[in-house]
Amino acid sequence: MLLGQELLLAPIASADPMPTCSRHQGCHLHPLPVPGAGPNHLASSAGAISSYALELNLKNSKNATCLYAKWRMNFTIDYETTSKSNKTVTISDLGNATYNGSICGDDQNGPKIEVQFGSVFSWTVNFTKEKSTYLIESISFSYDTNDSTTFPDAKKKGIFTVHEPVAFRIPLNDIFRCNSMLTAEKKDVIQHYWDVHVQAFVQNGTVSTKEFLCDKDKTSTTVVPVTPTTLPSPTTTPAQKEKPEIGSYSVNNTNGTCLLATMGLQLNMTQDKVVTVINIKPNTTDFTGSCHSQTALLRLNSSNIKYLDFVFAVKNENRFYLKEVNVSMYLVNGSVFSIANNNLSYWDAPLGSSYMCNKEQTVSVSGAFQINTFYLRVQPFNVIEGKYSTAQECSLDDDTILIPIIVGAGLSGLIIVIVIAYLIGRRKSYAGYQTL
Repeated sequence: MLLGQELLLAPIASADPMPTCSRHQGCHLHPLPVPGAGPNHLASSAGAISSYALELNLKNSKNATCLYAKWRMNFTIDYETTSKSNKTVTISDLGNATYNGSICGDDQNGPKIEVQFGSVFSWTVNFTKEKSTYLIESISFSYDTNDSTTFPDAKKKGIFTVHEPVAFRIPLNDIFRCNSMLTAEKKDVIQHYWDVHVQAFVQNGTVSTKEFLCDKDKTSTTVVPVTPTTLPSPTTTPAQKEKPEIGSYSVNNTNGTCLLATMGLQLNMTQDKVVTVINIKPNTTDFTGSCHSQTALLRLNSSNIKYLDFVFAVKNENRFYLKEVNVSMYLVNGSVFSIANNNLSYWDAPLGSSYMCNKEQTVSVSGAFQINTFYLRVQPFNVIEGKYSTAQECSLDDDTILIPIIVGAGLSGLIIVIVIAYLIGRRKSYAGYQTL
């Protein structure tokens, strides 16, 4: 089911001949760097990945733009194996996308976006036109479990399709925009979309500058610039940073609370050699998320943070960890700072427990972005009655190692005292013999 009633795409216009998208026709679908991200943000750091979008600029027979779309997306698919266990496949690398079958539409046939990711996955969006609005009519996603590389040991072989009726209306002559994450979940497939900009039936070949916002973006249309704090150079003593407030966050599903998190968050970003430190204020921060069998998401956003995502995953069927962090936020100069890393390994703990670290801990997302946490406790899976389970403490909090150190130091001191006393006693004995 689609959350928030919004999903991809926008406006409608005049009917044109119905060209099919081809590489020689001005139709483009390719990775696009995030706006505002400089060259240092494009997969330069170890473990960091570029945050890319797909872009489609479809032109008609007159070489005029008839449909424009730019968005980000990923898919999660659960399937049953021959051993009757379940496996999860996440599709986030969309660099091999093609767009055969995308059309501008005419009076008989509405426009359509059709995307293929190799030979295994395909994704289709259909539009229809009304008098003053257009509809995002439906979205379909297909996957082929015959591909043994992607779906090893799949019990059921074949092409499977999930179809999502949408019927979401958007005014003509507007471009639909939704930076917030939109989720469609049906059967064994979860679809995520964000940073969406779409206009169908573009009039006069010019993409509109008038935006129609999704409901989730309407709550944060006023952007409050982030005031950067320039830290001293490494040759000087850094100023003491104020600790952030501790916030409590939770995610609910149909069974109740499914994710708990308590933490103080301090964001550290570097842009053009300027370090900006921002403390997250819980009372002005919204939070949402989702929970699934193998993954869980906690998303924070505020007036100047478009999104800060913490993505948790299950490994070896018995432990969880922080796998991914994505952030996009507005800076004081009006630019957008965006970083993503889906190859992390933090906050590791057994399933059925929580992870706790009271002392300051650093999550290094990239060379340009780190998160400091304070009084952290998280449990993204197996939450019972909305309460934390027994915590596994981080090594920074583990004081048990101090006990043998203290005992050893005490014994060493005692031995030294005994040796010194013995030497002094022997020295006095020798002195007495010489007097006699």
